[in-house]
Amino acid sequence: MTMSEATDTFPSKIDAWLVALLLASALLVLVAVITAWPRQAAPAHAVLLAALLALGTGLPLWVLAATGYRVEQDALAIRSGPLRWRIPLRDIRSVEPSRSWLSSPALSLDRLCIRHGRAGQVLVSPKDRQAFVQALRCGNAHIQVTGF
Repeated sequence: MTMSEATDTFPSKIDAWLVALLLASALLVLVAVITAWPRQAAPAHAVLLAALLALGTGLPLWVLAATGYRVEQDALAIRSGPLRWRIPLRDIRSVEPSRSWLSSPALSLDRLCIRHGRAGQVLVSPKDRQAFVQALRCGNAHIQVTGF
C-alpha cells in the first residue's frame, strides 16, 4: 500500500462449518419464535418475540455478511456485524498464524494473531493473509512477522 492509497480492504476467510452453524442457529431461533407465537398475542408478548426474532436471526446473519478488515493509512479497522475495533498501526507489535478457538472477529480457524499495545491481541482471518500482512507492514515496518 502506498501512502497515496487510503485503504486496503480484506474480507474474512469463511469456514463452511461456521456458515452452517450460524445459519442453523438463525433457523432454530426462527422456528422457536414461530412455534411460540400465540394466535392472540398480547402486544408486549408480540414485541418480545419480534425482538428475539430480530436479534436471534439478524445478528448471526449480520456477522456472516459483514466481517472484514481494512488497513488504513494509520490504523487497522476491524468489523464483525455490529462490532468495531480500531487499532493504530504503530501499536501493532507482531503477527503470527493461529488456530485458536477463542471468540474473535474471524469466520475461519485459519487465523492471524495480532499483538498490539501492552497486552492486547486480536484474532483475524483475512482471505489473503500475505497481502494483509504486507499492508500492515507498509504502515509499520517494525511489525514482527513469524510463522509464514
